[in-house]
Amino acid sequence: MHADLDDLVIALYVTIDELVEPRRGPGCRPRLSDSELVCLAIAQVMLGYDSERRWLRAVRGRLGHLFPYVCGQATYNRRLRRAAPLLVTILRALAIASPSWCDQWRLLDATPVPCGTSRQTVRRSELAGWAGYGYDASHHRFYWGCKLYVLACPDGMPIAWCLATPKLGEREAAEALLDRAARQRILRPGLVILADKGFAGWEFDQLVTELGGRLVRPDRADEPVRFGNLGGVRQWIEAIFDTLKGQLGLERHGAHTIHGVWIRVAQRLAALAAGVWFNWQLDAPVKRSLVAYDH
Repeated sequence: MHADLDDLVIALYVTIDELVEPRRGPGCRPRLSDSELVCLAIAQVMLGYDSERRWLRAVRGRLGHLFPYVCGQATYNRRLRRAAPLLVTILRALAIASPSWCDQWRLLDATPVPCGTSRQTVRRSELAGWAGYGYDASHHRFYWGCKLYVLACPDGMPIAWCLATPKLGEREAAEALLDRAARQRILRPGLVILADKGFAGWEFDQLVTELGGRLVRPDRADEPVRFGNLGGVRQWIEAIFDTLKGQLGLERHGAHTIHGVWIRVAQRLAALAAGVWFNWQLDAPVKRSLVAYDH
């Protein structure tokens, strides 16, 4: 079956509308519902519009037949931030609805989210205290921003995620992420967690064991042979981050506050989750592929 962005938006709208509770209280219903707002936000990153101003100018020509009313930029930005709890609910609902939720494997890794490129930006930014300087070993560069930790299924479906300052150790941030996922019953016993060698450590391994899982990671040079380098399966998580950065513009988020960074990262993760979820329904050969929806 051939599908395009229109099909994805319609299916996603129907699914989200069933999750949204009816509006209560005085006043008129908004002309743009929360379900339509989230669909617009996901379509924005699918089509590669990093600027909200440019997106709201172009949306009438591309999706005007599906959205008879589109609000202004200020209202769009404000309502999207208020819809943060709804995005969390949607991410979990799409993950549970996908067959990969029952998969035994989970992928754990982190990637930089740059938030500034000049010293003046660092001094004036409202992200002070949240962002920090870090080193991106994959690209041999320093950056200033946050670090995104993602727990995902092998097909690319994000299960849990968090943002942390690069000053915090990877194991400490990952421990907090896994502990919260276990308390929310997202991380169930019996799962195999595939991570990078940067998560090596007795305490972290012990935490995963206490949560009922098993940690699998590439061997370090100073320890006995256990799993090897795992180069083939490690490409799964690298492919997920490549989609987030390449097609969905993770590093071009353009946010200047921690709330803005959070909602724009969640917006891109929701777009990835929606693409994987819809590809399962279509029985697409590559579940992570978003090529059918980016034009």
